[in-house]
Amino acid sequence: MDFFRSIGITEIVFQFMLVNSILGLSIYLTLYTGMFSLANAGFMAIGAYTGVILTQNFDLPLGVALIGGMILGGIIAIPIGFPVLRLKDIYLAIATIGFGEVVRILILNFDTLAESITGQEVKLTRGALGITGIPKITETWQLIVFLVVVAYFMIRLHRSRFGRAMAAIRQDEQAAANMGINVVYVKNTVFIMSAVLAAAAGVLKAHLTRTISPGDFGFDQAVSILAFAVLGGTSTWIGPIIGGFVLTALPEILRDFKQYRGIVNGSILLLVIVYLPGGLVNPAGWSRLWKRLRQSPEAGENHART
Repeated sequence: MDFFRSIGITEIVFQFMLVNSILGLSIYLTLYTGMFSLANAGFMAIGAYTGVILTQNFDLPLGVALIGGMILGGIIAIPIGFPVLRLKDIYLAIATIGFGEVVRILILNFDTLAESITGQEVKLTRGALGITGIPKITETWQLIVFLVVVAYFMIRLHRSRFGRAMAAIRQDEQAAANMGINVVYVKNTVFIMSAVLAAAAGVLKAHLTRTISPGDFGFDQAVSILAFAVLGGTSTWIGPIIGGFVLTALPEILRDFKQYRGIVNGSILLLVIVYLPGGLVNPAGWSRLWKRLRQSPEAGENHART
C-alpha cells in the first residue's frame, strides 16, 4: 500500500480498483467466447440491490449477501441467455443493453409495482432516491481473496476442455459445432458465469459506496466495464485486471491536472486503442509498436538521404 499512497492512491481507491478488476473479468468471459454482451451492468445492479436488501433488511452477514446476489444473478441469466444468445455481434450488444435498461427501470419502479399488487407500503429499492446508509463492510483483504480465487478459476478454466471449447467458439462457431461442441450449452454457461461475477462485484461495491441508485447501473457503467477489458486486453485473463487497475487509478494519478484531467485520461485511452489495439497486456502489440517506432527514424533518415 505504500507504493499506492506515494502516487496518491488511497485504500478506498485501491478497493475500487479490485472491484473493477472483477467486473473486467466478468465481461472477459463473454468476450473470450466471442459474445459481445453488455448485460453486466444489469447483473451488477441485481447483485448490488440483492446484497444490500439482505444486509440491511434481514441483518445477514456480507458472505451470505454475496452468495445470495450471485445466485440470483445466475438464475436470472438462465432465461435471458437462451433467446438473447442466438443473436450475434452488434445485435447481441443492443439486446443486452436493453436488458440492462429493463433491470434499471424495474428497480426504479419496483416499490410502486409491489404496492399496487400487495396493497401495502413497500420500501425495498426506494425508487430514484436509491438506498442510503449501507454499512461499509467490504474490506480490502476480502476483495483480494475473491480476486485471487477468480484468477485461479480463470487459469483452471483455460486449461480445461471447456475453456478450449470457449476459444473454439470464438474463432469459428460453425466449425466448433461441426467438431461436436455443444455451442448453446457453452455460450449459456459462460453467460451465467459472467452474470454471477458481475453480481458479486455489485454486492461488494455496494458495501463500499454506502449508497446505490438505479442511475449507477446505466449505459455508462456498461461501457466502463467493457473499457476495463478492452484497455487491458482480452487475449489473457490478466488483461482485464490491469485494465481495471489502470482506469480506476488514472483519475487519482492525474489529480494535479485538475480541469485537464478528463482530456488527459481520454487521450491516454485513445492512444492505447490506436497503437495497442490488443490492449496493454499484449506482447505482440508491444512488439509491433516497437518495430514501428524503430522504423520511423530509419525511414526519415532514408528520405533525407534521397
